[in-house]
Amino acid sequence: MRQFARLPLLALLVAAVPAVAQPTHQTVAPFAYMKDLSSGQVLYSKGADQRIPPASMGKMMTVYVVFDLIKKGEVKLDQKIRVRPETWQQWHGPKAGSTMFLSANEEVSVEDLLHGIVTLSGNDACVVLAEGLAGTEPAFAQMMNQVAKRIGLKGSNFANSNGWPDDMEYVTARDLAVIGERTILDFPNLYKKFYGQPSFTWGKTLGSGAPITQGNRNPILGRVRGADGLKTGHTEAAGYGFTGSAVQDGRRLVMVLGGLNSMNERVKESVAFMEWGFGAWKAQPLAKAGTVIETAEVHLGDKATVGLTAPRDYSMTVPRLGGGEVKVKVVYNGPIRAPIAKGQRVAELQVSRPGMPTATLPLVAAEAVGEAGPFGRLSSNFRNLFFGN
Repeated sequence: MRQFARLPLLALLVAAVPAVAQPTHQTVAPFAYMKDLSSGQVLYSKGADQRIPPASMGKMMTVYVVFDLIKKGEVKLDQKIRVRPETWQQWHGPKAGSTMFLSANEEVSVEDLLHGIVTLSGNDACVVLAEGLAGTEPAFAQMMNQVAKRIGLKGSNFANSNGWPDDMEYVTARDLAVIGERTILDFPNLYKKFYGQPSFTWGKTLGSGAPITQGNRNPILGRVRGADGLKTGHTEAAGYGFTGSAVQDGRRLVMVLGGLNSMNERVKESVAFMEWGFGAWKAQPLAKAGTVIETAEVHLGDKATVGLTAPRDYSMTVPRLGGGEVKVKVVYNGPIRAPIAKGQRVAELQVSRPGMPTATLPLVAAEAVGEAGPFGRLSSNFRNLFFGN
Protein backbone atom coordinates (compact mmCIF):
# COMPACT_ATOMS: atom_id res chain seq x y z
CA MET A 1 0.00 0.00 0.00
CA ARG A 2 1.21 3.53 -0.70
CA GLN A 3 -0.09 7.00 -0.04
CA PHE A 4 -1.75 8.82 -2.91
CA ALA A 5 -2.01 12.61 -2.97
CA ARG A 6 -4.10 14.05 -5.76
CA LEU A 7 -5.46 17.45 -6.66
CA PRO A 8 -9.23 16.96 -6.86
CA LEU A 9 -11.47 18.61 -9.42
CA LEU A 10 -12.56 21.25 -6.93
CA ALA A 11 -8.95 22.51 -6.79
CA LEU A 12 -9.73 24.38 -9.98
CA LEU A 13 -12.49 26.28 -8.17
CA VAL A 14 -10.23 27.68 -5.46
CA ALA A 15 -6.86 28.06 -7.16
CA ALA A 16 -7.73 31.45 -8.62
CA VAL A 17 -8.78 33.06 -5.32
CA PRO A 18 -6.44 36.02 -4.61
CA ALA A 19 -4.26 36.15 -1.51
CA VAL A 20 -5.08 38.65 1.26
CA ALA A 21 -3.65 39.52 4.64
CA GLN A 22 -4.37 37.16 7.51
CA PRO A 23 -6.90 38.55 10.04
CA THR A 24 -5.30 39.22 13.41
CA HIS A 25 -6.68 39.34 16.93
CA GLN A 26 -5.21 40.62 20.18
CA THR A 27 -6.13 39.08 23.52
CA VAL A 28 -4.62 39.45 26.97
CA ALA A 29 -5.32 35.77 27.63
CA PRO A 30 -2.04 33.80 27.72
CA PHE A 31 -3.84 30.75 26.33
CA ALA A 32 -6.24 31.05 23.41
CA TYR A 33 -7.49 28.80 20.66
CA MET A 34 -10.27 28.89 18.07
CA LYS A 35 -11.43 26.36 15.50
CA ASP A 36 -14.13 26.59 12.84
CA LEU A 37 -15.86 23.20 12.98
CA SER A 38 -17.57 23.82 9.66
CA SER A 39 -14.25 23.79 7.81
CA GLY A 40 -11.94 22.10 10.31
CA GLN A 41 -9.61 25.11 10.20
CA VAL A 42 -7.80 26.54 13.21
CA LEU A 43 -8.29 30.32 13.15
CA TYR A 44 -6.21 31.24 16.21
CA SER A 45 -3.67 29.55 18.46
CA LYS A 46 -1.71 31.01 21.37
CA GLY A 47 -0.08 28.76 23.97
CA ALA A 48 -2.55 26.11 22.86
CA ASP A 49 -0.37 23.11 23.76
CA GLN A 50 0.89 24.29 27.14
CA ARG A 51 -0.37 22.33 30.13
CA ILE A 52 -2.74 24.32 32.33
CA PRO A 53 -5.09 23.47 35.23
CA PRO A 54 -8.57 22.87 33.78
CA ALA A 55 -10.55 24.17 36.76
CA SER A 56 -14.24 23.57 36.07
CA MET A 57 -13.65 23.27 32.32
CA GLY A 58 -12.53 19.74 33.18
CA LYS A 59 -16.20 18.99 33.90
CA MET A 60 -16.76 18.88 30.13
CA MET A 61 -14.84 15.60 30.13
CA THR A 62 -17.08 14.23 32.88
CA VAL A 63 -20.14 15.18 30.85
CA TYR A 64 -18.66 13.66 27.68
CA VAL A 65 -18.09 10.32 29.44
CA VAL A 66 -21.67 10.28 30.75
CA PHE A 67 -23.10 11.25 27.34
CA ASP A 68 -21.11 8.36 25.86
CA LEU A 69 -22.57 5.92 28.38
CA ILE A 70 -26.07 7.22 27.66
CA LYS A 71 -25.59 6.83 23.92
CA LYS A 72 -24.42 3.24 24.43
CA GLY A 73 -27.50 2.48 26.52
CA GLU A 74 -25.46 1.75 29.65
CA VAL A 75 -26.92 4.70 31.58
CA LYS A 76 -30.44 6.15 31.54
CA LEU A 77 -31.36 9.79 32.09
CA ASP A 78 -34.03 8.84 34.64
CA GLN A 79 -31.63 6.57 36.55
CA LYS A 80 -31.50 7.66 40.23
CA ILE A 81 -28.32 8.06 42.26
CA ARG A 82 -28.25 8.49 46.03
CA VAL A 83 -26.14 11.24 47.55
CA ARG A 84 -23.82 9.55 50.04
CA PRO A 85 -23.68 11.45 53.36
CA GLU A 86 -19.88 11.35 53.19
CA THR A 87 -19.95 12.96 49.75
CA TRP A 88 -22.40 15.61 50.89
CA GLN A 89 -20.23 16.35 53.91
CA GLN A 90 -17.18 16.92 51.71
CA TRP A 91 -18.89 18.92 48.96
CA HIS A 92 -21.13 21.43 50.69
CA GLY A 93 -20.41 24.78 52.26
CA PRO A 94 -18.24 27.70 51.12
CA LYS A 95 -15.01 25.67 50.95
CA ALA A 96 -16.54 23.25 48.45
CA GLY A 97 -16.80 25.82 45.67
CA SER A 98 -19.74 25.94 43.29
CA THR A 99 -22.55 23.63 44.30
CA MET A 100 -25.88 22.24 43.13
CA PHE A 101 -27.11 22.30 46.75
CA LEU A 102 -27.70 18.57 46.98
CA SER A 103 -28.82 17.01 50.26
CA ALA A 104 -27.52 13.92 52.05
CA ASN A 105 -29.33 10.70 51.09
CA GLU A 106 -31.26 12.54 48.37
CA GLU A 107 -31.95 10.49 45.25
CA VAL A 108 -31.27 12.49 42.11
CA SER A 109 -31.67 11.50 38.46
CA VAL A 110 -28.74 11.45 36.06
CA GLU A 111 -30.59 14.10 34.05
CA ASP A 112 -30.78 16.52 36.97
CA LEU A 113 -27.16 15.87 37.95
CA LEU A 114 -26.09 16.70 34.39
CA HIS A 115 -28.01 19.98 34.57
CA GLY A 116 -26.31 20.60 37.90
CA ILE A 117 -22.91 20.12 36.29
CA VAL A 118 -23.41 21.91 32.97
CA THR A 119 -25.49 24.89 34.09
CA LEU A 120 -24.55 25.26 37.76
CA SER A 121 -20.99 23.89 37.65
CA GLY A 122 -21.78 21.86 40.75
CA ASN A 123 -18.73 20.17 42.24
CA ASP A 124 -21.06 18.05 44.35
CA ALA A 125 -23.04 16.94 41.29
CA CYS A 126 -19.86 15.74 39.57
CA VAL A 127 -18.72 13.58 42.46
CA VAL A 128 -22.17 12.11 43.10
CA LEU A 129 -22.49 11.20 39.42
CA ALA A 130 -18.97 9.77 39.28
CA GLU A 131 -19.52 7.60 42.35
CA GLY A 132 -22.93 6.50 41.17
CA LEU A 133 -21.68 5.35 37.76
CA ALA A 134 -18.19 4.05 38.56
CA GLY A 135 -18.29 3.19 42.27
CA THR A 136 -15.60 5.69 43.24
CA GLU A 137 -14.39 8.99 41.87
CA PRO A 138 -10.85 7.64 41.13
CA ALA A 139 -12.43 4.83 39.09
CA PHE A 140 -14.43 7.40 37.13
CA ALA A 141 -11.27 9.45 36.55
CA GLN A 142 -9.74 6.34 35.00
CA MET A 143 -12.69 6.18 32.64
CA MET A 144 -12.16 9.84 31.79
CA ASN A 145 -8.55 9.22 30.83
CA GLN A 146 -9.43 6.16 28.75
CA VAL A 147 -12.05 8.09 26.80
CA ALA A 148 -9.72 11.10 26.52
CA LYS A 149 -7.12 8.93 24.83
CA ARG A 150 -9.75 7.48 22.48
CA ILE A 151 -10.96 10.87 21.29
CA GLY A 152 -7.44 12.13 20.66
CA LEU A 153 -6.47 14.30 23.63
CA LYS A 154 -2.67 14.67 23.56
CA GLY A 155 -1.73 16.78 26.58
CA SER A 156 -4.32 16.14 29.27
CA ASN A 157 -4.75 14.01 32.37
CA PHE A 158 -7.73 13.88 34.71
CA ALA A 159 -7.44 13.09 38.42
CA ASN A 160 -11.00 13.90 39.48
CA SER A 161 -14.44 14.58 38.07
CA ASN A 162 -14.84 18.30 38.80
CA GLY A 163 -11.52 19.98 38.02
CA TRP A 164 -10.60 20.46 41.68
CA PRO A 165 -6.92 21.51 41.96
CA ASP A 166 -4.61 18.51 41.76
CA ASP A 167 -0.99 18.28 40.59
CA MET A 168 -1.95 15.37 38.34
CA GLU A 169 -4.87 17.24 36.75
CA TYR A 170 -3.97 19.21 33.62
CA VAL A 171 -5.22 19.99 30.12
CA THR A 172 -4.29 22.11 27.11
CA ALA A 173 -6.42 24.71 25.35
CA ARG A 174 -6.33 22.57 22.20
CA ASP A 175 -7.59 19.52 24.11
CA LEU A 176 -10.40 21.52 25.71
CA ALA A 177 -11.50 22.52 22.21
CA VAL A 178 -11.41 18.86 21.16
CA ILE A 179 -13.70 17.93 24.07
CA GLY A 180 -16.09 20.69 23.06
CA GLU A 181 -15.98 19.69 19.40
CA ARG A 182 -16.51 15.99 20.06
CA THR A 183 -19.37 16.71 22.47
CA ILE A 184 -21.15 18.78 19.82
CA LEU A 185 -20.54 16.34 16.96
CA ASP A 186 -20.91 13.03 18.80
CA PHE A 187 -23.99 13.88 20.88
CA PRO A 188 -25.91 16.66 19.10
CA ASN A 189 -29.23 15.94 20.83
CA LEU A 190 -27.74 15.70 24.31
CA TYR A 191 -25.65 18.80 23.67
CA LYS A 192 -28.76 20.75 22.71
CA LYS A 193 -30.66 19.44 25.75
CA PHE A 194 -28.10 20.29 28.40
CA TYR A 195 -25.78 23.05 27.16
CA GLY A 196 -26.94 26.62 26.74
CA GLN A 197 -29.64 26.57 29.41
CA PRO A 198 -29.89 30.05 31.02
CA SER A 199 -30.58 28.74 34.53
CA PHE A 200 -31.50 25.71 36.60
CA THR A 201 -33.41 25.33 39.87
CA TRP A 202 -32.44 22.80 42.54
CA GLY A 203 -32.29 22.73 46.31
CA LYS A 204 -34.00 24.91 48.92
CA THR A 205 -32.81 27.76 51.10
CA LEU A 206 -32.42 27.29 54.83
CA GLY A 207 -35.27 28.66 56.85
CA SER A 208 -37.89 29.62 54.25
CA GLY A 209 -37.20 26.60 52.06
CA ALA A 210 -37.47 28.69 48.89
CA PRO A 211 -36.28 27.04 45.65
CA ILE A 212 -32.73 27.96 44.65
CA THR A 213 -32.32 29.12 41.04
CA GLN A 214 -28.82 29.75 39.72
CA GLY A 215 -27.88 31.30 36.40
CA ASN A 216 -25.50 29.89 33.80
CA ARG A 217 -22.03 31.48 34.09
CA ASN A 218 -21.43 31.24 30.29
CA PRO A 219 -20.08 34.73 29.40
CA ILE A 220 -21.26 34.70 25.76
CA LEU A 221 -24.75 33.32 26.38
CA GLY A 222 -27.19 36.09 25.47
CA ARG A 223 -24.31 38.32 24.33
CA VAL A 224 -23.25 36.55 21.12
CA ARG A 225 -25.83 35.39 18.59
CA GLY A 226 -26.03 31.61 18.41
CA ALA A 227 -24.08 30.99 21.63
CA ASP A 228 -25.07 27.66 23.21
CA GLY A 229 -22.12 26.32 25.22
CA LEU A 230 -19.92 25.27 26.88
CA LYS A 231 -18.14 25.73 30.26
CA THR A 232 -16.38 28.27 32.44
CA GLY A 233 -13.63 27.56 34.93
CA HIS A 234 -11.84 29.36 37.74
CA THR A 235 -9.29 28.54 40.39
CA GLU A 236 -6.49 30.62 41.86
CA ALA A 237 -3.89 28.65 39.89
CA ALA A 238 -5.80 28.52 36.61
CA GLY A 239 -7.23 32.04 36.59
CA TYR A 240 -10.50 32.60 34.75
CA GLY A 241 -11.11 30.46 31.68
CA PHE A 242 -13.82 29.59 29.23
CA THR A 243 -14.48 27.04 26.51
CA GLY A 244 -17.31 28.32 24.34
CA SER A 245 -19.22 27.60 21.16
CA ALA A 246 -21.67 29.44 18.95
CA VAL A 247 -23.21 28.89 15.52
CA GLN A 248 -24.12 31.60 13.02
CA ASP A 249 -25.35 31.13 9.47
CA GLY A 250 -24.17 27.53 9.36
CA ARG A 251 -20.71 28.24 10.81
CA ARG A 252 -19.91 26.78 14.24
CA LEU A 253 -16.90 27.98 16.19
CA VAL A 254 -15.30 26.52 19.30
CA MET A 255 -13.06 28.81 21.34
CA VAL A 256 -10.91 28.50 24.46
CA LEU A 257 -9.45 31.23 26.65
CA GLY A 258 -7.39 30.60 29.79
CA GLY A 259 -5.43 32.46 32.43
CA LEU A 260 -7.56 35.62 32.58
CA ASN A 261 -7.52 37.85 35.67
CA SER A 262 -11.18 38.41 36.51
CA MET A 263 -14.73 37.45 35.69
CA ASN A 264 -15.30 40.78 33.92
CA GLU A 265 -12.17 40.28 31.84
CA ARG A 266 -13.42 36.81 30.90
CA VAL A 267 -16.71 38.27 29.67
CA LYS A 268 -15.02 41.03 27.67
CA GLU A 269 -12.36 38.80 26.09
CA SER A 270 -14.73 35.92 25.34
CA VAL A 271 -17.28 38.10 23.56
CA ALA A 272 -14.58 39.94 21.59
CA PHE A 273 -12.86 36.69 20.58
CA MET A 274 -16.04 35.03 19.35
CA GLU A 275 -17.19 38.15 17.52
CA TRP A 276 -13.80 38.31 15.79
CA GLY A 277 -14.16 34.69 14.70
CA PHE A 278 -17.48 35.41 13.01
CA GLY A 279 -16.72 38.94 11.86
CA ALA A 280 -13.22 38.63 10.41
CA TRP A 281 -13.84 35.31 8.65
CA LYS A 282 -16.47 33.88 6.33
CA ALA A 283 -17.33 30.54 4.80
CA GLN A 284 -16.56 29.78 1.17
CA PRO A 285 -18.41 26.67 -0.06
CA LEU A 286 -16.12 23.80 -0.96
CA ALA A 287 -18.21 20.67 -1.54
CA LYS A 288 -21.81 19.63 -1.03
CA ALA A 289 -22.62 16.46 0.90
CA GLY A 290 -22.57 13.49 -1.47
CA THR A 291 -20.46 15.24 -4.12
CA VAL A 292 -17.90 12.90 -5.68
CA ILE A 293 -14.65 14.82 -5.24
CA GLU A 294 -12.23 12.21 -6.57
CA THR A 295 -11.94 8.48 -7.21
CA ALA A 296 -9.61 6.05 -5.51
CA GLU A 297 -8.16 2.79 -6.80
CA VAL A 298 -9.48 -0.41 -5.22
CA HIS A 299 -7.48 -3.58 -4.57
CA LEU A 300 -9.16 -6.99 -4.92
CA GLY A 301 -12.60 -5.46 -5.41
CA ASP A 302 -15.44 -6.14 -7.80
CA LYS A 303 -14.89 -2.57 -9.02
CA ALA A 304 -11.58 -0.99 -9.98
CA THR A 305 -12.32 2.38 -8.34
CA VAL A 306 -14.59 3.94 -5.76
CA GLY A 307 -15.86 7.50 -5.58
CA LEU A 308 -14.82 9.67 -2.66
CA THR A 309 -17.53 11.96 -1.30
CA ALA A 310 -18.03 14.55 1.43
CA PRO A 311 -20.22 13.12 4.23
CA ARG A 312 -21.55 16.63 4.94
CA ASP A 313 -21.35 20.07 3.38
CA TYR A 314 -17.77 21.33 3.46
CA SER A 315 -16.58 24.89 3.27
CA MET A 316 -13.33 26.80 3.65
CA THR A 317 -12.89 29.57 6.16
CA VAL A 318 -11.38 32.61 4.47
CA PRO A 319 -10.89 36.26 5.46
CA ARG A 320 -14.12 38.22 5.06
CA LEU A 321 -12.36 41.02 3.19
CA GLY A 322 -11.09 38.60 0.55
CA GLY A 323 -10.49 34.97 -0.21
CA GLY A 324 -6.94 33.87 0.25
CA GLU A 325 -4.80 31.44 -1.69
CA VAL A 326 -6.20 28.00 -0.87
CA LYS A 327 -4.78 24.61 -1.81
CA VAL A 328 -6.72 21.36 -1.64
CA LYS A 329 -5.70 17.75 -2.17
CA VAL A 330 -7.06 14.28 -1.58
CA VAL A 331 -4.87 11.85 0.37
CA TYR A 332 -5.44 8.14 0.92
CA ASN A 333 -3.50 4.92 1.41
CA GLY A 334 -4.18 2.83 -1.62
CA PRO A 335 -5.18 0.99 -3.55
CA ILE A 336 -7.93 0.60 -0.93
CA ARG A 337 -8.53 -3.04 -0.14
CA ALA A 338 -12.04 -4.40 -0.64
CA PRO A 339 -14.59 -4.93 0.79
CA ILE A 340 -15.55 -1.28 1.29
CA ALA A 341 -18.84 -0.21 2.88
CA LYS A 342 -20.80 2.75 1.58
CA GLY A 343 -20.06 5.71 3.84
CA GLN A 344 -16.83 4.16 5.15
CA ARG A 345 -14.07 6.70 5.76
CA VAL A 346 -11.34 5.87 3.28
CA ALA A 347 -9.57 9.15 2.49
CA GLU A 348 -9.15 12.73 3.60
CA LEU A 349 -9.38 16.15 2.04
CA GLN A 350 -6.55 18.44 3.07
CA VAL A 351 -7.19 22.20 2.84
CA SER A 352 -4.37 24.66 3.43
CA ARG A 353 -3.73 28.38 3.36
CA PRO A 354 -0.46 30.24 3.93
CA GLY A 355 0.07 30.96 7.61
CA MET A 356 -2.59 28.52 8.81
CA PRO A 357 -2.47 24.86 9.86
CA THR A 358 -3.74 22.36 7.30
CA ALA A 359 -7.34 21.35 7.88
CA THR A 360 -8.17 17.68 7.43
CA LEU A 361 -11.70 16.62 6.47
CA PRO A 362 -12.84 13.00 6.07
CA LEU A 363 -13.93 11.58 2.73
CA VAL A 364 -16.11 8.49 2.54
CA ALA A 365 -16.89 5.83 -0.05
CA ALA A 366 -19.72 6.85 -2.36
CA GLU A 367 -20.82 3.24 -2.79
CA ALA A 368 -20.15 -0.23 -1.50
CA VAL A 369 -17.46 -2.29 -3.20
CA GLY A 370 -17.49 -6.06 -2.74
CA GLU A 371 -14.60 -8.47 -2.94
CA ALA A 372 -13.59 -9.65 -6.38
CA GLY A 373 -14.26 -13.21 -7.53
CA PRO A 374 -11.46 -15.68 -8.34
CA PHE A 375 -10.87 -14.25 -11.84
CA GLY A 376 -10.94 -10.67 -10.60
CA ARG A 377 -8.48 -11.44 -7.82
CA LEU A 378 -6.14 -13.11 -10.30
CA SER A 379 -6.34 -10.11 -12.63
CA SER A 380 -5.72 -7.67 -9.76
CA ASN A 381 -2.70 -9.61 -8.51
CA PHE A 382 -1.34 -9.74 -12.06
CA ARG A 383 -1.58 -5.96 -12.38
CA ASN A 384 0.11 -5.44 -9.03
CA LEU A 385 2.91 -7.84 -9.94
CA PHE A 386 3.82 -5.97 -13.09
CA PHE A 387 2.72 -2.40 -12.36
CA GLY A 388 3.16 -2.11 -8.58
CA ASN A 389 0.55 -1.11 -6.03
